[in-house]
Amino acid sequence: MSRAFRILIALAGLMGAAGVVLAAASAHGTDASRLAAASSMLLFHATAVLATTALLARGLLHGGIGRAAAFGFVTGAALFAGDLTMRQYAGHALFPYAAPTGGTLMIASWLALTVAAVWPRG
Repeated sequence: MSRAFRILIALAGLMGAAGVVLAAASAHGTDASRLAAASSMLLFHATAVLATTALLARGLLHGGIGRAAAFGFVTGAALFAGDLTMRQYAGHALFPYAAPTGGTLMIASWLALTVAAVWPRG
């Protein structure tokens, strides 16, 4: 298994753990809807990273594009969830437009995954 795959799997594990922590914080906190959204993005995209890595390992995706999509899922979800979590606990954004940047990156990563599935693997 390549080093990139191991890194992606480890990052997905961290995303999943953080997603569960934020879900618990959301369930026990008052006015914590931001944390629920952050949790969802981390959990959904942790699964997407694992699935993308599995598809790459089986040779079903264009390698470079598929890896870019997987790392885009990680980065986008981290920006999105990090911004919402900072807003919840610190009262300010991670940096201006962090959540929309993360969301845009996640959308772009889903589109990249689509391209990786149909692009010749040559």
